[in-house]
Amino acid sequence: MSEVVERISIPAEYGDAPAQYAAVRGGGAGLIDFSSRGRIQLSGSEAVPFLNGLITNDVKSLASGSWMTAAFPNVQGRMLAVVRILNQGEHFLIDTEPATYAKVRQLLERFTLAGDFRVTDVTSQTVSFSVQGAGAPAVVENALGEAAATVERQRILQTNNADGALVSVIRSTHSGEDGFDLFIAAEHARSLWDVLLAGGAQAIEPDMLELLRVEAGVARYGVDMDETTIVSETNLDDAVSFTKGCYIGQEIIARIKYRGHVAKKLTGLIFDNGDGVSAGARITAADKDAGRVTSVAYSPQLGRTIALAYVKYEFLAAGTTVRVIQDEAEHSAQVAELPFVRGSWYEPGG
Repeated sequence: MSEVVERISIPAEYGDAPAQYAAVRGGGAGLIDFSSRGRIQLSGSEAVPFLNGLITNDVKSLASGSWMTAAFPNVQGRMLAVVRILNQGEHFLIDTEPATYAKVRQLLERFTLAGDFRVTDVTSQTVSFSVQGAGAPAVVENALGEAAATVERQRILQTNNADGALVSVIRSTHSGEDGFDLFIAAEHARSLWDVLLAGGAQAIEPDMLELLRVEAGVARYGVDMDETTIVSETNLDDAVSFTKGCYIGQEIIARIKYRGHVAKKLTGLIFDNGDGVSAGARITAADKDAGRVTSVAYSPQLGRTIALAYVKYEFLAAGTTVRVIQDEAEHSAQVAELPFVRGSWYEPGG
């Protein structure tokens, strides 16, 4: 797996872990600094056809003021990156994880001499934050107004904060709870951060985000997927269009869909006693190799150790008992549907 490097732009006092967890899971709001994510602008008259030939989703259907998730596959249909694409009218904003930032930039920049296709790296000029939790709408409304707090899913709202700085707002979850991602110029980031804290948000550190995203079943590049992972194995169903034109890796991805299922898929495991289990542990069932573990966390809400894992198709049914082999020790676990924790994102109106 790729090494994931975190970069934090806003020095924060996080408080203790239980307070952070309670803020997100207990009806409040957590505030996450996503400075480490990459942000790249695309523009030009040929941006749509060039981009559409590289990704799994159909950017031609992406209306101005809306966004989508997509993957960059290679010719074998394996995952190079997962991105969010925001159609901001005059340009597209590509938002991607830290582990794939340099790769996505490289994939895009090789087309800059082929036509009217311009790539501008705005990572250092911009910052993104996320507010997560059932209380996130109230925090966002306090900072940016009612329209920002009620933005529809897959839509983008552009508004101004109290300083007059432009903020792009999308509704998105990284925790299984209701949430909003905010994009703002770097020079105005500190003031927005302070307003969000003053409105009741609790700063969330990276280790706590890891726990929350594992509970929510959210895969992370460089941890739960990499260039050996076929796009169809990752549960990113909304990132793939099966009606668009040709793109790199399309034949493999389409063949898997119409065959009926993948050989293995990302799913959950709940342990009877998961002490000592870590990423990379082998999974067996019925004396057969059944997969491998990618992420492990202890869930305070479930009171159990949980994991994300790739499990072979014949053992994917929820409730299937498997054995997880860590060094010389064996641990019993049950296959579980994702997400482990169904937060406010899944509630009516969430």
